[in-house]
Amino acid sequence: MMKSTPPPALFILFLSSLVISSCGSKSQDAVPRSSTSTNVLTVSGVVIQPQALDNIVRSSGTVLASESVDLVAEAAGRIEKIAFKEGANVTKNALLVKINDDDLQAQLKKTQLQIQLASEQEKRQKQLFDINGISKEQYDISVNQVNTLKADRENLIASIRKREIRAPFEGRIGLRYVSEGSYVSSTTRIASIQKISSLKVDFSIPEKYSDDVTVGDLVEFSSDEAKLEFTGKLYAIEPKIDATTRTLQLRALCDNKNEKIFPGAYVQIELRLKKIPNALMVPSQAIIPVLKGQSILVKRNGMVVSLSVQSGIRTASFVQIVDGISAGDTVLTTGLMQARPGMPVNVIVK
Repeated sequence: MMKSTPPPALFILFLSSLVISSCGSKSQDAVPRSSTSTNVLTVSGVVIQPQALDNIVRSSGTVLASESVDLVAEAAGRIEKIAFKEGANVTKNALLVKINDDDLQAQLKKTQLQIQLASEQEKRQKQLFDINGISKEQYDISVNQVNTLKADRENLIASIRKREIRAPFEGRIGLRYVSEGSYVSSTTRIASIQKISSLKVDFSIPEKYSDDVTVGDLVEFSSDEAKLEFTGKLYAIEPKIDATTRTLQLRALCDNKNEKIFPGAYVQIELRLKKIPNALMVPSQAIIPVLKGQSILVKRNGMVVSLSVQSGIRTASFVQIVDGISAGDTVLTTGLMQARPGMPVNVIVK
């Protein structure tokens, strides 16, 4: 008796069910299991501690002569003598240029003779007045004539002085622009004189430092072109803020006895203000620019916290924080792109 075999349709249905159940079990095994543990981000950071900070303000400035004058004539005339050499040093009150004054000299001699004659007449009038030979009015007229002539003489002497150009201070003469025989007026530039044994340096700083600067502060400046460094002191402060640049104009004075640098030079400035004893400094890479300022990430209670901060003085590697953090805060210096506020964090302090 032959055994009965299952129909082919049932056999195929059985195999299909085995395949489907097998695939389903594999799919379930492929789905990762949810983990109750949260990953902790490990980053580097620093603990902020107060420290002394050299308050140095950097700027650029221009060198000026301590004294500088363009020589011009007070009165028009023909140059009779040039008594200086271009580029030479001169002393105060040294005669530099003589303008022809022959007419004034002649008038002066005439006036002196008139004074001599009037004085003798005044003496005779005095003798007559003492014996009541003339009235007081007649004697006063003779005295007044003498005084008038003396005033004329002083006026002529002043006019003659205007024909002499003398050095107003000790310094160095520059290039001359006239020759002997040239006719000059009050608008004719003859030469310039500069006092460069000491120099002025003009520069400006942001208005936020206006309360920190005082006369006498140390100023260091250097010239890249001349490869020189100088030290001076702040001696004048403009009593207003420039409305256009919002800066404060300052002027320092320094010694230049060797005359190694000249007026007009461009220099780099370092103005040393009072030291800040308890400055909070963070590495510059910890500062995160945001839409309305700056922020930093700190670790508090094991979590990342974002703080808005206000920065102050910057050095080559650090930035002073004047508002937003406290001493003892742990500031993140790496992993700033991955860290998010509220995320657990492990900070390796360096």
